[in-house]
Amino acid sequence: MAILKAAIITVTPFQQNCSVIWKEETKIAAVNDPGGDLELIEEFIKEHELTVAKIFITHGHLDHAAGAKELAEKLNVEIEGPQIEDEFLTSTLATQGQSYGIPDAQNFTPDRWLNDGDTIELDGEILDVYHCPGHTPGHVIFHHKESKLAIMGDVLFQGSVGRTDLPGGSMDALIKAIREKVLPLGDDITFIPGHGPISTIGQERLTNPYVADQLFNESNSK
Repeated sequence: MAILKAAIITVTPFQQNCSVIWKEETKIAAVNDPGGDLELIEEFIKEHELTVAKIFITHGHLDHAAGAKELAEKLNVEIEGPQIEDEFLTSTLATQGQSYGIPDAQNFTPDRWLNDGDTIELDGEILDVYHCPGHTPGHVIFHHKESKLAIMGDVLFQGSVGRTDLPGGSMDALIKAIREKVLPLGDDITFIPGHGPISTIGQERLTNPYVADQLFNESNSK
């Protein structure tokens, strides 16, 4: 199996990490969470001579999903993700966009809703899908074992976690998903978060104030 290359393209006023992953030998690529500023994404694709085969969506928030339909139509590719509990978000993107300064936002229904335990495929490379609710009810993450890479969306950040005060959010559900699904992926997994710098699961296990092992164990012993 090949090692996937990955790059981050920062988009939207929310400074969201849209990412592109691809196989170097074939230049077949997928775009993850194209929230907007499609010209930047298209410029990157052209510059690196990539052929986009899929669009993957971690969750339905505006900054992650607002440009998905337009880009899919331009590239004639399918959209996979998020999980169907985020339909209330993906079906209202245009209205949200008018309120938050992303006027080109378009509603969409993905070609495939994803569930926990599913896999997605990019030119023969298989990524595992984990349903990780809490930031949104239908949030999913993607993990490519061979590359030791995860596309995290807004579940886990360097030193923080996704906010849970928006509709459908739950801090209890988020921490449960991180501890039961994210951390077991392994300390050597590098992840691309939805915002901010990349990190590793090992670093967050040791230092993240929301999920660090020491803090978690201390709280459970009280």
